[in-house]
Amino acid sequence: MKCPVNKNKQEPAPKPLKGFFGAFYQKLFRINDTPQRIALGLGLGVFSGILPGTGPIAALFLAFLLRVNRASALLGSLATNTWLSVVTFLLSVKLGSVIMKLDWQEVYQNWLLFLKEFHWSTLLRLSILKVILPVIVGYFVVAFCSGLVVYVTTLIILKYANKSRIDLPRCAKR
Repeated sequence: MKCPVNKNKQEPAPKPLKGFFGAFYQKLFRINDTPQRIALGLGLGVFSGILPGTGPIAALFLAFLLRVNRASALLGSLATNTWLSVVTFLLSVKLGSVIMKLDWQEVYQNWLLFLKEFHWSTLLRLSILKVILPVIVGYFVVAFCSGLVVYVTTLIILKYANKSRIDLPRCAKR
């Protein structure tokens, strides 16, 4: 197959993809690492981004410990940090309550009361564990499932994209 010749010797500028997801997709594909490490880093970043109180620093630390791609972990954490925690709050309360065999509406009402009248001394009361623990357990389940879905989806997309790149004919640089 004959390669096209560029007479201007200047590569045309790629058309920018608009929107958050387009930029996110482009940044993910510019990472020079294996698809497994990139996908695992992104899933780990989403996991740490959903958990309240954790975020980019925790994602980078976990990525360093587990030897996965730190850039994709940071991207995943920044994409989900804080805003997704707020969105998944009610789901986390319900899941944590079901797992711990508690009434989710009671846990939810106690959680709102706990936040409204927060004092450090209330953290030491044993009954507060019936409020905090179901929420934490629920967040871990939601974060793990979200991270797993992102890992599998990203791995499939990256492997498909890499396969598509390999199938294309390559021209020798002159």
